[in-house]
Amino acid sequence: MSRAQLTRTGILRMALGGGGGAADPLLPAEDGEGRRVPFLLRALRIAVVVCLYWFTSIAMVFLNKYLLDSPSLRLDAPIFVTFFQCALTAALCLGLSLGAACGPPCPGLPALRLDPKVSRSVLPLSAVFIGMVTSNNLCLKYVGVAFYNVGRSLTTVFNVLLSYLLLKQTTSLYALLACGVIIGGFWLGVDQEGAEGTLSWTGIFFGILASLCVSLNAIYTKKVLPVVDGSIWRLTFYNNVNACVLFFPLMMLLGEFRTLYHFDKLGNPSFWGMMTLGGVFGFAIGYVTGLQIKFTSPLTHNVSGTAKACAQTVLAVIYFEETKSFLWWTSNLMVLGGSFAYTWVKGLEMRKVQEDPNVKSSERNETGV
Repeated sequence: MSRAQLTRTGILRMALGGGGGAADPLLPAEDGEGRRVPFLLRALRIAVVVCLYWFTSIAMVFLNKYLLDSPSLRLDAPIFVTFFQCALTAALCLGLSLGAACGPPCPGLPALRLDPKVSRSVLPLSAVFIGMVTSNNLCLKYVGVAFYNVGRSLTTVFNVLLSYLLLKQTTSLYALLACGVIIGGFWLGVDQEGAEGTLSWTGIFFGILASLCVSLNAIYTKKVLPVVDGSIWRLTFYNNVNACVLFFPLMMLLGEFRTLYHFDKLGNPSFWGMMTLGGVFGFAIGYVTGLQIKFTSPLTHNVSGTAKACAQTVLAVIYFEETKSFLWWTSNLMVLGGSFAYTWVKGLEMRKVQEDPNVKSSERNETGV
């Protein structure tokens, strides 16, 4: 989840901004030969895709928590963990591209080659991307998995704020009320974490920074996509290559190379297996997110993501044997409910705009953002 926010946010925003959400079917009703697909088969496919999304996303969060803050691992090198996942993602993108080039042509997997000019054009977005993935991982390092969703829940609020400041787009009263519920849930969650003695202001700081970077990332992604011919695959590849280069001075500055030198499990195959698995899950979340949006709709994807966040919180409380107060659970429900309400309101507004023949195409796109 943390490292894959770029791909997931980019796919979701393009689906919403491009107007695909209102018309997207749950699944094509016909197969390639024009025969109607039975309802039960369509429902089964949707269930499989949703379960795959849930499993990949939740497993990735728990794996990253282990790598970043496990008492048994004792590895204090969050930038290195993020660097390794970015390097693995870039390698997987390149490997899949080469595999597609050797076999039948695949429009979803364009040929990848490193163009320094394109890399420089993507660099401003890469800086935001680095801030996003790093702050996400640092937030997860300093807060519990159960509080992780609340700790970085202000993305929607920053979306509204930055849309007004940078794009001069206004937001409806109902959407603003939904943002108010999210803010209230966030502050109640912070208060309850403090009351239970588990509050980390460092984690809260990185959670707020992560929310801001995710919002900035969505805006910069839309601006930079034409440079890579609108290809999320190319953008993912260039972003992760740039990130690998920029992470090196950060690791040197923070002394992580020295930490790795003294790390007693550096030659342990199990450690590298967990690192690789975490990177594979981080790469896979972008693909399964795209599948879920394709087989349902952007709105249904958000509903699934909200339900997944709820399940993730419950699983974390059970797994780590934590006891939470009623108000703590209330804060989670406020954040989840506010996020769902905002998406629902924006979806209704976008559908209304799309059905109005007097609205210009540019105005339709603005509503989707």
